[in-house]
Amino acid sequence: MLLDRLTQAAAERAERAMTRRRRVTHTACAPHQEVSHGCGEPRTLLSFCSNDYLGLANHPTVISAFAEGAYRYGAGSGASHVVNGHSLAHDHLENELARWLDSHIPGAQALYFCSGYMANMAVLSALGTAGATLFCDKLNHASLIDGALLARAHVKRYPHGNTTALARLLAGSDSPLKLIVTDSVFSMDGDIAPLVELLALAERHDAWIVVDDAHGFGVLGESGRGVLEHLALASERFIYIGTLGKAAGVAGAFVAAHATIVEHLVNVARPYIYTTAAPPAAAHALLASLALIAGAEGRRRRAHVAQLIGQLRAGLETLLACHAEAGWQLADSDTPIQPLIVGGNAAAMALSAALEADGIRVTAIRPPTVPEGTARLRIALSAAHTAGDIARLLDCLSAIVAQREAA
Repeated sequence: MLLDRLTQAAAERAERAMTRRRRVTHTACAPHQEVSHGCGEPRTLLSFCSNDYLGLANHPTVISAFAEGAYRYGAGSGASHVVNGHSLAHDHLENELARWLDSHIPGAQALYFCSGYMANMAVLSALGTAGATLFCDKLNHASLIDGALLARAHVKRYPHGNTTALARLLAGSDSPLKLIVTDSVFSMDGDIAPLVELLALAERHDAWIVVDDAHGFGVLGESGRGVLEHLALASERFIYIGTLGKAAGVAGAFVAAHATIVEHLVNVARPYIYTTAAPPAAAHALLASLALIAGAEGRRRRAHVAQLIGQLRAGLETLLACHAEAGWQLADSDTPIQPLIVGGNAAAMALSAALEADGIRVTAIRPPTVPEGTARLRIALSAAHTAGDIARLLDCLSAIVAQREAA
């Protein structure tokens, strides 16, 4: 029976410390948040789990814009973009996003999606037609993996960040359409893809680059325009996906690319055509968020995050040097994603539980999200955190290590 099979699968997950449990948040997205287990009483925890890298999800300017958008356009869009759901707010947002990326993708147009997952599925399924070949980094996000599975193209995977291996694959391909597919900032490691080298390969082998900048948009670059600004890259070969529910603090995602590609997506991409458009209020709020990201406040918030990253890494490096027997490793990352690799699933879950007992929430990430034997705490920093929050996390980790050594 189906229920028997699912019950057995659940038992096997539990045995491997792979069970996922949802929490209920009772307050707005912020470092100090009330959280409960199901119907239990909420408890205030210091959280290092959010992708709200600039702390804009609870920013009063963004909240006011969302409310204004709801009063102006209503609660929902009512239809898909291609029927009757494409509002003036959506149109303004797409025009502004195209303007943001125009210096990096000449003549770019933008297309707004309900989520980053949908955007990635749409791009790869619409462009990855029969005869095309997708060249995918092995550590790409699940949405890029699933988009590649949905596409009718051939799929070739290259070792993470290995441009030498990718060059061999490209040289050996006679495909009429080649798409290099990569994250910009890899979500579980925090490292940045070698996009300078990838662009050189794309130009040499007449390929295009699909880059998912989910964790770079808003965070990287002098004005927060993402990884292309950060690396000073410009080419019409880029097909850029930016997420708007992370550093931008609201919801949705967008594709920026050559106008011909965007027009193709409007007419062919099933995840775009066959879904109700996101509420116009979200698009209206995002216009306010973009202004914050690009302005003086955005620069100040990015500088603050950089200071927090330095503080955390310095503290963790000292801790790991003094307690090498713990077997923990700090991944090499200059982004707000700071993975502390623990090893086994049970060990990562135990460390997460010990921190929560002290009032700090850091989610344990386990396979299949990361490779076997590399379960970790994914410490995510936000401009809403303070230096005191970082110090508290470091103190708790030090106390946990000391207690284990004394046991």
